[in-house]
Amino acid sequence: MKTLRLERDGHVGRLVLDRPETLNSFSIEMWHELRALGQRLVADPADLRALVVIGEGRAFSSGIDTTVFTGGGDAGALGAGDDAGARHHDPTVDAIMRTQEAYSWLEQAPFATIAAVRGYALGAGLQIALACDIRIFARGTSLGLLEMKYGIIPDLGGTQRLPRLVGPGKAKELIFTSARIDADEAYRIGICEQLVADEELEQAASTLAERIAAQPPLALRYAKQAVNASFDVPMSDGLRAEAEGQGVCLPSDDMKEAIAAFVDQRPPVYRNR
Repeated sequence: MKTLRLERDGHVGRLVLDRPETLNSFSIEMWHELRALGQRLVADPADLRALVVIGEGRAFSSGIDTTVFTGGGDAGALGAGDDAGARHHDPTVDAIMRTQEAYSWLEQAPFATIAAVRGYALGAGLQIALACDIRIFARGTSLGLLEMKYGIIPDLGGTQRLPRLVGPGKAKELIFTSARIDADEAYRIGICEQLVADEELEQAASTLAERIAAQPPLALRYAKQAVNASFDVPMSDGLRAEAEGQGVCLPSDDMKEAIAAFVDQRPPVYRNR
């Protein structure tokens, strides 16, 4: 990959947005690579249990690269690909929906995703952080959905995911005014779960990822699925998803191993089955 790096250390992965010369702004090529990587990891996680998403250098992501609007770059059209036109009859809408998939897999993946954010998280950069399960921000980070000041709206999940974190009123205020806020305010209103000093960001993300990765992977997968369902379906359907997930976990080898390890006072060895 030219714009991303994927690193593995046991059950923990590290996805690096790797365009530091542009403050990790998103190009068409970057979206294509991110979408393809997501398809691969979701189809075959290879025992990945937690993934930290972080930007190379001094910024998480400054948003969309200007080449997206000017037609520069060498990755082709935003909606190019074998499945172009499969989502919507309008080519523009289809291309946007295809690009949304570059972020949505982080929310849907059977492993935990953690955004470790410093410097800037603007527009498309903030929207990828919103797609992650958990966000850790470094103090001094500047963030916002700035699209409306340019005559467009956040279209990579921002209008859907931000209200789930801060409520519809606060989300509308931030989006309607193209407001930029700092990490302390983001923590206060619930956009991020942890707020740390910049020099502590990577260690905080790694510690959390390792703690999550030490949990039974089947339980992790179905807990995430059930929590996600709470936003997408009526309560009765969410409770059904919760029960169905537990129905997989209760007879699993991992559940038996968790109990045995607790009784034996030893570290558990989970096999994702």
